[in-house]
Amino acid sequence: MRSHLLNDTNAEHYRRSVIEGVERVAGKLATTERPFTGVSVDALAPLIDAVDLDQPLGDSTAALDELEDLYLRDAVYFHHPRYLAHLNCPVVIPAVLGEAVLSAVNSSLDTWDQSAGGTLIERKLIDWTAGRIGLGPAADGVFTSGGTQSNLQALLLAREEAKTDSLAKLRIFASEVSHFSVKKSAKLLGLAPDAVVPVPVDHDKRLQTVALARELERCKESGLVPMAVVATAGTTDFGSIDPLPEIAGLCGQYGTWMHVDAAYGCGLLASLKYRDRIAGIEHADSVTVDYHKSFFQPVSSSAVLVRDAATLRHATYHADYLNPRRAVAERIPNQVDKSLQTTRRFDALKLWMTLRVMGADGIGRLFDEVCDLAAVGFRMLAADPRFDVVVEPSLSTLVFRYIPAAVTDPSGIDRANLYARKALFASGDAVVAGTKVGGRHYLKFTLLNPETTTADIAAVLDLIAGHAEQYLGESLDRAC
Repeated sequence: MRSHLLNDTNAEHYRRSVIEGVERVAGKLATTERPFTGVSVDALAPLIDAVDLDQPLGDSTAALDELEDLYLRDAVYFHHPRYLAHLNCPVVIPAVLGEAVLSAVNSSLDTWDQSAGGTLIERKLIDWTAGRIGLGPAADGVFTSGGTQSNLQALLLAREEAKTDSLAKLRIFASEVSHFSVKKSAKLLGLAPDAVVPVPVDHDKRLQTVALARELERCKESGLVPMAVVATAGTTDFGSIDPLPEIAGLCGQYGTWMHVDAAYGCGLLASLKYRDRIAGIEHADSVTVDYHKSFFQPVSSSAVLVRDAATLRHATYHADYLNPRRAVAERIPNQVDKSLQTTRRFDALKLWMTLRVMGADGIGRLFDEVCDLAAVGFRMLAADPRFDVVVEPSLSTLVFRYIPAAVTDPSGIDRANLYARKALFASGDAVVAGTKVGGRHYLKFTLLNPETTTADIAAVLDLIAGHAEQYLGESLDRAC
């Protein structure tokens, strides 16, 4: 069994095994004609249930053969231009190369004595991102597992900075279409059930600052503590960007922590055309970024940034075996001092490799392409009488639904759109997402693939309309 340990004695075994795996994946990427096969849970589950994990296959070739049937054949492939569903981006090759390197070396980024140069590379990327945001010379941050963890840590810092003995008095303000992790974080932080105050949005799904000002004043008059305002730069459902400069002004007026959830919109930090859409982000006290959403990085690659490095002390705990207090005096850079996690992958290497090969402008051009595509897609939907489109995109998301020509009750239209999404997924021809707007069911394109074309959008819209029409026709036949 020692022959499977990666060390100096079996470097050739490692090389052959990894190359074989890469060739399998490359073959799948080269021959995949649809984003999904349409396999059902009922069809796939028995195959996996039948595997006896106590009976190994003995070699990687046999394991890869098995994996073909259990996973590779039926995986959802985000690189396909007709994968239009969630915030999953195709990944760039330099980042995948970084993934291969970091997995093999297996550094842990909690302490210097487990990572050395990895620590400094991560810190360099944090400084680079903070500079792009404009947080100032005292800024700092740390890589995280994703936007949910970043939002949790930011709100933890905000809670501690609020300086109150009564958690029940703390309030967080976020738009009614903000990410669900805001409410989850409030619960994890021990806040009251009504701690998160939803703020109405305007027609463009942006937080209404007049309503925010009213809620902040009401909070103050009630003797409550406005702990934080969460402004969203790229909502999950709509890609909408809250009015950051105005929110910053209100936070300053009420002494409230300003957190910007830019998990999606962080791609604008590299944009050559649309950077001004997140003007005002530089006033934030903390910022969430998900490189694995709009920097074309493999999961996971994310970070939380703060304006004042000193606030990260609220996440600092010392252990004699790991990061003793004397390490601070000795100027040893231990990243666990800043992180909610202890053992942590060197995910920063993926972004490092991407920047060193492609540069920030290369990333920005790709993100600009999907924003441009969304603008064209919006015009296509607005001109198509078969569809109702909700809002003009600020990023690369389109929310819409099929509307039949004949008068149909709203619940019937809901069912037709739900059926169309399900039938499309089952066919494997394309993958789209869904959400609710005003209590009604809508469909969603999240365009993050520069290889997607307007022809792809048109074809998928036709497929959606066809499935919806089929459902409505069958419903009419059943009714008769």
